[in-house]
Amino acid sequence: MPFNSPMVSSEPTGARRPDSQTYERGAVDPGLLVLIPDNVEVAPMPQRVTKEKVLVYVVRDGRLLAFRHTDYSYEEVGIQVPAGSIRAGETPEAAALREAREETGLNDFKIVRKLGETAYDISPYRFEIQHRHVFHLELTGPAPERWMSQEDHDGEQEPTHFECFWIPLEVAHILQSGQGALLGRLFD
Repeated sequence: MPFNSPMVSSEPTGARRPDSQTYERGAVDPGLLVLIPDNVEVAPMPQRVTKEKVLVYVVRDGRLLAFRHTDYSYEEVGIQVPAGSIRAGETPEAAALREAREETGLNDFKIVRKLGETAYDISPYRFEIQHRHVFHLELTGPAPERWMSQEDHDGEQEPTHFECFWIPLEVAHILQSGQGALLGRLFD
């Protein structure tokens, strides 16, 4: 066995050798314990933080308002619905309305109801658990079938460009990063 290779042992979990660290049982063979010598550096896993987020489903005539980032490919960011961070001192309801306005460029939204809360681990993109407050919103004013929009981020960074459009609810399972998790509650 090469000098810097991890050693494999059949010692029970929790066993220690004086010159090595003990790690969890391996996923390949649950009966094996991997012992890593002190001279082998192991990178620590980043600590995940929990962030308070909102996510909104805007529904009209059996279709869901969605968008894509025009500055990135589908492979990088997929198709999304309005979502974002809850600011300090802001209620989830206020954040839901603000995010819908900022990302779509439309203003005439009202909250139908809160659908629930979910947690989503967005790692490894960011080592973060998103605690999401999910809302059903209604658009009370007119909207085209497809339009361009941008979020200006209060002038603190470059604008993010979006193409907004409506998709049938039946195909909304294509939303990225677990954003479709509570779509079924629209029918409760």
